[in-house]
Amino acid sequence: MILPLLKGLRRTLMTLFSRPITIRYPEEKRKISPRWRGMHYFGKDAAGETLCVACGLCTAVCPSHCITLEIREREDGSRYPGRYEIDALRCIFCGFCQEACPVQAIRLGQDYENVRYARKDFLLTREILLARNRDGGTD
Repeated sequence: MILPLLKGLRRTLMTLFSRPITIRYPEEKRKISPRWRGMHYFGKDAAGETLCVACGLCTAVCPSHCITLEIREREDGSRYPGRYEIDALRCIFCGFCQEACPVQAIRLGQDYENVRYARKDFLLTREILLARNRDGGTD
């Protein structure tokens, strides 16, 4: 009868003098997996323009239909996205858009701090996607 009590007391004393495992969140950030899928961003070329060729594969493969693409053409016949929007509230962050893109234009970053206070802030336009960097934040 006293043995289980002593085992429990021993366990309590062992954890009392051990190092805490919690992290102080705003100052220390947890290291995340390289396979983590955070907020979207656009890959840029040397001129700072998007790599997107407006093929429409990302919109076709998206299971939640959160990507809106309006295709436009330049005088030389090349296509570009006139309007590209992602509704982040509808997105399930599956990564299919990133896998389907033939030129690696749309990517999912490493950002896990996705706090916004208005619904309109979750609508990611082409300009917002270009302004974001690999970590998901702005440059």
